[in-house]
Amino acid sequence: MSVITPRPPTAQRPREATARRVGFRQRLGRWDVKVSPYLYISPFFILFAVVGAFPLLYTAYVSVHEWNLLGGQGDFVGLTNYGDVFAQPTFIKAIGNTFSIFALSSVPQVITAIALAAVLNANLRAKTFWRMGVLLPFIVAPVAVGLIFGRLFADDSGLVNALLTQVGMDPLGWHSDRLTSHVAIATMVNFRWTGYNTLIFLAAMQAVPQELYEAAIIDGAGRLRQFFSVTVPQLRPTIIFIIITATIGGLQIFDEPRMFDDQGLGGPSRNWMTVAMYMYDVGWGNQKNFGRAAAIAWLLFLIIIVVALVNFLISRRIATSDSPRGAARLLARGSGEAGHTPAADAGRPTSASKET
Repeated sequence: MSVITPRPPTAQRPREATARRVGFRQRLGRWDVKVSPYLYISPFFILFAVVGAFPLLYTAYVSVHEWNLLGGQGDFVGLTNYGDVFAQPTFIKAIGNTFSIFALSSVPQVITAIALAAVLNANLRAKTFWRMGVLLPFIVAPVAVGLIFGRLFADDSGLVNALLTQVGMDPLGWHSDRLTSHVAIATMVNFRWTGYNTLIFLAAMQAVPQELYEAAIIDGAGRLRQFFSVTVPQLRPTIIFIIITATIGGLQIFDEPRMFDDQGLGGPSRNWMTVAMYMYDVGWGNQKNFGRAAAIAWLLFLIIIVVALVNFLISRRIATSDSPRGAARLLARGSGEAGHTPAADAGRPTSASKET
């Protein structure tokens, strides 16, 4: 009698282990697809939470407390620090100085940057040299720029007043008059940031399709007409970006006005003290009041948001809303006229050939 021995179950174990490994790899692959994008972008959000969101929220916490530089945290005072800031005339004057310097620097800066970008976008010799040259002022440290321009615009021995005297004009009080001091500081800001904005506009101009310029040439448009009808409408997103960044930087201006004189307090009458300088003076100056300084920081933050939003809406309204459609019509018209070339007309039968 034969004995049938059962097959050992160990033969099925490799298949089960393989199936488990395949299943785990599939789950791991699904997790990789779902989780990896969040891991890739997480460094930015972690860094922003550490150096951006936390200081912002902590400043709001400090602004509602009595907080002294030497004594530390005090009692909860609510919005008292905000009321005390608005009650000080220096804060109102600092707001006016900030907006004045911002207007004198941002508007000419954007216009000059667009014009320089248009020149650099043309066929020039040594393009790289000129493009690097416009960026050199941006590399210079703000403190060095402030010291140099502070000497150039000196009231008694400044080079600018010496040139004005040579042409028969009276010297100006760059450090004693409020408006002229704003012009001098705005000149420093324009010197540093015009080249940076020029390269941004230049990169945007090089991205404009060449077909639009070719269609404009066929349509009989000159260089000036091409610039205002093709280039500027295509730069609308870049112009909005530059305006918003110029607003944020212009309202936070600190280095240039602080280094405009030796004291760094905005002049004897606080003629060029900005909001950022006033915040520094309240926190680390004579008052040493961190609570009020934090309140000024939050008020400046809210002002920047409001002004940036207004500039964004105005720039969108000023920019032609139908610029893409106008460019498409110009391209279509140019391509239609390009089809009626002499070579194309030569192949068409004439009336005389039809009669023959």
